[in-house]
Amino acid sequence: MGAQEAFETTPFPWHLGAFDAHCHPTDTVPSLDDIAGMKTRALTIMATRGQDQSLVAEFADKLGVTDDAIPALESTSGSDKLRGYIVPAFGWHPWFSHQIFIDDNTGIPSKLTHYRMVISPSPEDDDFIASLPDPRSLSGLLNQTRSYLEKYRYAIVGEIGLDHVFRIPGNEVADNGYKRDAALTPGGREGRHLSSYRVDMQHQRNILKAQLNLAGEMQRAVSVHGVAAHGLVFETLEETWRGHERRSLSKRDKKRRASVHAAHQVGEKAEADKQSSGSGDPKPFPPRICLHSYSGPADTLRQYLHPSVPAIIFFSFSRLVNFSSASSKAVAAIQAVPDDKILAESDLHAAGEKMDGLLEDIVRKICQIKDWTLEEGVKQLRSNWLHYIFGNQPSTADGTD
Repeated sequence: MGAQEAFETTPFPWHLGAFDAHCHPTDTVPSLDDIAGMKTRALTIMATRGQDQSLVAEFADKLGVTDDAIPALESTSGSDKLRGYIVPAFGWHPWFSHQIFIDDNTGIPSKLTHYRMVISPSPEDDDFIASLPDPRSLSGLLNQTRSYLEKYRYAIVGEIGLDHVFRIPGNEVADNGYKRDAALTPGGREGRHLSSYRVDMQHQRNILKAQLNLAGEMQRAVSVHGVAAHGLVFETLEETWRGHERRSLSKRDKKRRASVHAAHQVGEKAEADKQSSGSGDPKPFPPRICLHSYSGPADTLRQYLHPSVPAIIFFSFSRLVNFSSASSKAVAAIQAVPDDKILAESDLHAAGEKMDGLLEDIVRKICQIKDWTLEEGVKQLRSNWLHYIFGNQPSTADGTD
């Protein structure tokens, strides 16, 4: 048996705790009953639109992480009681950002006026606009999200972001024999043809920035979607922390401090830990940011990892997005991401055995690329997820002091 075959057949160490950094089981409500029986220890469940915010909250009431559950999340005993937790995420996905109008002094826009302003090209088809939901206010969205974050202590903000490729579904169902699945939560594509319309990028940025500001105010982590908009995602994030950058030492200062290098290293780590903890005064930027199913080039990582960036940036990867086909770009990105900044996700729309399988697959893939054993990788990914969600950075990957 070759080394590759041996690695692929090594039993997966579920008992050490596997964590899904980004998934969408509320898209298939009946599957939510399967969460308690899954092998994955905790799911980070994203909201995306008006129809699923309350669904995420409903299951946070049942399975949400509380203070009492944290020891179970860190345990390596493998007990059945240490599975089936969720961390809820509340936010508005860029695919649905056109449904939000920005409150200003001009009053509430009409439905026609709003959609003609935020959709590109501006639609002249009144029937298409009539098929869209009545827009809701940004202030109302933010107030709802804030109330959820106040209710659920460990909730994060997501899924939010930018998408330069997505097209808004039209009002005609594709002629391919599609029959609506009653189990699916309303509001998705549901077999409809895609129109030629996209959401204006500046509008997407405005909605994203407002949600980033809220996450900073509440000192919560965020999960960010970025498709064909990697430069704009960074620019928008950068706008939120402008004026709050960490001070980088000049070469002259570094030389002066060479004699106290060890003390300086301790000071830098303490400052990073303090920043990532999410404690302290509200800020306009989130303390911790995950770029989910990161599809950018490896070179782009440097701008996020620059010492002046005051937020802690994580990068998560999934089988469904990053390895749907052979991808040397994803491999290069995983190799370049620091070990303590990588996360694993399924990005699946239904809980259960398939979600477990996709998470196992991507964890094995990350371990293979990083040249980790499965135990090393699962421990490291567990440590990273705990840091991402709770802001507390364990001393070692296995959680020991």
